[in-house]
Amino acid sequence: MSLVLVFDLDGTLIDSRKDIAIALNHALTSTGRAPLSEDLIASYVGDGARTLCARALQRDEADPTVGEVLEAFLAYYAAHPADFTRWLPHAREALEALSAHPLALCTNKPRPTTDAVLRALDADGLFAAIVAGGDTPRKKPDPEPLFAIAERLRVPATQLVMIGDGPQDIEAGRRAGAKTVAVRGGFPPIEKLLAAGPDVVIGSLAELPGVVGGW
Repeated sequence: MSLVLVFDLDGTLIDSRKDIAIALNHALTSTGRAPLSEDLIASYVGDGARTLCARALQRDEADPTVGEVLEAFLAYYAAHPADFTRWLPHAREALEALSAHPLALCTNKPRPTTDAVLRALDADGLFAAIVAGGDTPRKKPDPEPLFAIAERLRVPATQLVMIGDGPQDIEAGRRAGAKTVAVRGGFPPIEKLLAAGPDVVIGSLAELPGVVGGW
């Protein structure tokens, strides 16, 4: 059976740091709050838009002010999904090199902005299955999104390979019984990524075809 390669999006396949920061700062300033640095915002990325906004506000996710900022963030981001976003080095080439395998996308990014970014990058037809934030009741690091992909593609979860730059990707993969590949250089600190216990660590997606070919 062919392995199913499941990719995270932000920090793994694409560099979306600037667009996320601009959208969040627009949401903050338009609701009367001070903007934050791009580096600080990047440190908040990975667990979905509501968590991002809650971290920016230093509030609980259930706080009504989080919903206010989230609404403004999503509206701006949907209108500007890829003004500065680009493929990360070797990402598109790796997807093409591995196209003999079913490819899937598993991201905590909300579905509307995920779809908008993929359309802007001419990538919406690359994946046999996509599970985005809000598509399942629970998000990564819960394994539920990976189970949803496995069910959709009619394969056991043990046939999946979860590839991502964040500890939530690796933990979701491990909890689903999938193989895991950590990609250095994304949003989270490398220490957190390694502490999640990936099966393989690579410096860039240029190494991924060799790793997959060895399994």
